[in-house]
Amino acid sequence: MTAYYVTWGEATVKLTWKKDFNPPIELVTSIHGFCFKDGKIMLVELDQRGWDIPGGHLEQGETPEQCFQREVLEEGCVEGDLLFLGAVEIDHHENPTWSETSKYPVVGYQLFYRMDITKTHPFEAKYESSRRVFVSTMEIANYYNMPDIHQEIVTYALELREK
Repeated sequence: MTAYYVTWGEATVKLTWKKDFNPPIELVTSIHGFCFKDGKIMLVELDQRGWDIPGGHLEQGETPEQCFQREVLEEGCVEGDLLFLGAVEIDHHENPTWSETSKYPVVGYQLFYRMDITKTHPFEAKYESSRRVFVSTMEIANYYNMPDIHQEIVTYALELREK
């Protein structure tokens, strides 16, 4: 497991990819994933963040799978079959800006899934995304500055797809 340090706003946070690890649901802060269609990955252009992978926060009463299915339908207008990949541990122990009043735990998790798209709906841009594209892994850098930890996750997702 490789640890990565990232800067989010004024905070430096330690991220660690844990494949096949499923943490307690109360420590899950968001759900994300990589969606594949015909050998390409779907990216969505989000209103506040630019090009990214789909994902978001759990709503009351949702399972992580339901959350990811809802998020990809809202952001990318697609549906598909899911495979759980693992979790990114978000550790704030070395973050001097984290406090007990934070809405996030000192150690939380983002869950990651792989979706094999089975249904593509017309793109409507109704929610927080304005566009979607399907790109080869070689083209991702033209749209999205993929963090190293996401590269590690997508590599794992591709390995699983080949099995």
